[in-house]
Amino acid sequence: MDAQQPGVSGSLFISDGRIATLGASRDAEVEVDARGCTVVPGFVDAHTHLPYLAPVPGLERKADWVLPCASALAVSDDDAVVAYSERLAAGMLAGGTTCFETKSGLGLSVDGELRHLRLAQVLASRVPQCVTVTCLAAHAVPPGRSQGEWVGEAATALLPQVAQAGLASACDIHIELFSFALEHAARLAVASDALGLRMRVHADRFADNQTAAFASRWGFATADHLNHTSLDAIDDLASSDTVAVLLPASTLAIGQRRQPSARALIEAGGVVALGSDAGPAVGAPGMSHVMELACGTLGLTPVETLAAATVNAACALGLDGRVGRLELAGRADAVVLGAPDLEGPDIPPVVAVVCGGRLAYVAPGAEDRILRR
Repeated sequence: MDAQQPGVSGSLFISDGRIATLGASRDAEVEVDARGCTVVPGFVDAHTHLPYLAPVPGLERKADWVLPCASALAVSDDDAVVAYSERLAAGMLAGGTTCFETKSGLGLSVDGELRHLRLAQVLASRVPQCVTVTCLAAHAVPPGRSQGEWVGEAATALLPQVAQAGLASACDIHIELFSFALEHAARLAVASDALGLRMRVHADRFADNQTAAFASRWGFATADHLNHTSLDAIDDLASSDTVAVLLPASTLAIGQRRQPSARALIEAGGVVALGSDAGPAVGAPGMSHVMELACGTLGLTPVETLAAATVNAACALGLDGRVGRLELAGRADAVVLGAPDLEGPDIPPVVAVVCGGRLAYVAPGAEDRILRR
């Protein structure tokens, strides 16, 4: 699960969207001069809330955005939602994000959630990045419904349609005192397992609800946020296959003081991944910014941060072996960073991004590094 220590010199040749050779230099139609730089795998964002429409005025950078933004989505035009989210994805790409997860969760009804998932699928078809889709079946309690009523409907009516139509590869739930409880997570986990959907959970963001420990014992794919996860629960995570997805941009955006215990997770042997939590409360930061925050606020080293934003994040999304690595015949996603190594305290700036074998972004001032024949 750890990224290899950078240090191999040579060339990377890409053909038909795949890495054709490593090390040997060959002529190409487009060449990127990466001398003095470090070339790393494209960054994988393990947690976003795309697609959505522009945030409701006055709710930016706040935690209570779900219901107002759900109301806005309900009356929005499909094309407008996708077009807005496409622009966000383009900005994320400039920050090195070549793969990201999307979520529903703003539908708040069976039909609304199915619509939100279809919008995510349309977005995935229109952006160059690799995209996965998660059904956030229990994000907020729909108005006029009880928690149990909605979770029961999600388990028996929503998720079977999601699985049958192939609209998502995972199910997610938000556990807090003001949303859903562990019993509801168990109900959705049983349904998801029967349908072949991976299970994720928003865990311990505002209080220690023992959600991370629950997730690890139930074999969830990920537990996300973890700001208030206890040290005992960290040991549970470290002894399981559940990936800890940390979201430092979200912590910063809503002004939380408590940070996840990233160092304790790593030292205990846990698998740590990173996500942006891109959405109405956070905006849509590229993963390079998220990685800078991970170094500065979570105490990760640049190499640990690179692992968390590539191979570990790919594992969180069920894409291990498909993205997050630079290997022969693999998908050609790469980021050129403006430093010869990762030995400094911070993540070097992004110089260029290759996504799916195409040069997708060149930083201002770095145009002279590009040779086109």
